[in-house]
Amino acid sequence: MAFNFLTQELAMDLGTANTVIFQNDKIALDQPSIVAIDNHTNKCIAIGQKAKLMHERTNPGIKTVRPLRDGVIADFQAAEMMIRGFIREVNSKHKSLFAPNLKIVVGIPSGSTEVEIRAVRDSSEHAGGRDVYLIYEPMAAALGIGLDVEAPRGNMVVDIGGGTTEIAVISLGGIVQQDSIRVAGDVFTADIQTYLRQQHNIKAGETTAEKIKIAVGAVIPDLDGEEPEPFVVRGPNIMTAHPVEVTISYQEIAHCLDKSVARIESSILHVLEQTPPELYSDIVENGIFLSGGGAQLRGLAKRLSEKVNIPFHVSEDPLRAVARGTCIALKNTDNYSFLMR
Repeated sequence: MAFNFLTQELAMDLGTANTVIFQNDKIALDQPSIVAIDNHTNKCIAIGQKAKLMHERTNPGIKTVRPLRDGVIADFQAAEMMIRGFIREVNSKHKSLFAPNLKIVVGIPSGSTEVEIRAVRDSSEHAGGRDVYLIYEPMAAALGIGLDVEAPRGNMVVDIGGGTTEIAVISLGGIVQQDSIRVAGDVFTADIQTYLRQQHNIKAGETTAEKIKIAVGAVIPDLDGEEPEPFVVRGPNIMTAHPVEVTISYQEIAHCLDKSVARIESSILHVLEQTPPELYSDIVENGIFLSGGGAQLRGLAKRLSEKVNIPFHVSEDPLRAVARGTCIALKNTDNYSFLMR
């Protein structure tokens, strides 16, 4: 008798900013990728949302760590603690006498080196994964958007995550052309912090800059339709340390993100230049698909469409497109040749 009931299948989007785990086609977990560690004992105190509440508010006895930087594992030990903790959290909903055999599919950036790929695989195995499969994020995003990745047609996906922007042309179940640049959500957040410091003499933390990005993040100075309400920032003046209150509009954010978005534009054009003409004509016909948290920046599809002269479409629920794609790959591990073991 096979103990199939003891095999547990998880699809994991291990992101720089958020980790999403799907189980049985449902979101089992969606938490920030962050760990709080006790400095004296080196033990994990909190992970996910609880750890995020502590971020930038800790005392010397506690440190908060984001184990992933630029889409890859930067702190091996913290990554293992986080993956193990998240898997335990998912498992706590299903009581069993035996530890289940874990079959996991994990999304990784398409520009990952062999060392970075091994780090993800080893972390997943140390956290209890028996069968670990890896899938490149643009391929997972294409699956999550609902594209037929195995058809003899060209599809182009731009996945703007927390640490990397993944640009890929996909055909016949393979990546034909790709570029992975380290300009994404974290860089946008840092741009906002720099802008506040230089233009308004106000010191803002990562958490505040993130809130500004969500509330008034835009990439064009004149939005059609609903304009977001200006965001009020409170913080210390750099020169005097007196409290300051500043109102930030979406036009200011569009100005401060301009250079970073321009780098994404030039990378998209570079990939299109290298694309074979037959696939290029398919892309012009179908348009280019945007996914990832960065796709939610206001006016991004419009700006890119005007720059590249090809229509851009923001996928439905772009934040979870990669996670949905890893979930589809998990159900078809035997049929998809692009999955790595």
